[in-house]
Amino acid sequence: MSGVEPKGRLDALKLAATGCHACRLESTRNQVVFGEGHPEAAVMFIGEAPGKAEDELGRPFIGRSGMLLDRLFEECGIDRSDVFITSIVKCRPPDNRDPKRDEIASCQNWIESQIRLINPTVICTLGNFALKLIRNDPTGITQVHGQEEIRTVFGSKVWVYPLFHPAAALRSTTTRELLKADLERVNELALRPIPSTS
Repeated sequence: MSGVEPKGRLDALKLAATGCHACRLESTRNQVVFGEGHPEAAVMFIGEAPGKAEDELGRPFIGRSGMLLDRLFEECGIDRSDVFITSIVKCRPPDNRDPKRDEIASCQNWIESQIRLINPTVICTLGNFALKLIRNDPTGITQVHGQEEIRTVFGSKVWVYPLFHPAAALRSTTTRELLKADLERVNELALRPIPSTS
């Protein structure tokens, strides 16, 4: 797809993902939730999997968690149209259960391709599932939230910035405040150069 502008390449990838039959979730989904946002976003937010509202409308983070994330974006000066938001699994697991290991593995090529095409400066992982996939490490979110680090992710050198999932922030005022404090650093981090060596 060389010579095609970033939006065109991303649209082509989305069209391909819409017909994915790589795992069992294809039989229970309403639609693939590919993700949305700026095709050349400096900041990419990656969550776990679509929920009921996302599965019905085909857009990421539009349910209760998404509404909270939008409020926090506004409070922290983050413009949703300037970032790209997606998840590691593109189809809703039944009853909002956790995605299974083989489902995550089956979907990995889509998130890898998105990262390569968008080429973000910062990848913000939302929750444990995205964190562990992107960092390729079992460390949990409570240990590393708000601690940026340089990582090579699917061939791209980026700032990886772990954040609590907004669903956890819905259940805990303390977690909400921690998430907001971490989000307040996102715009600054997006402008920080990635050192040539780490």
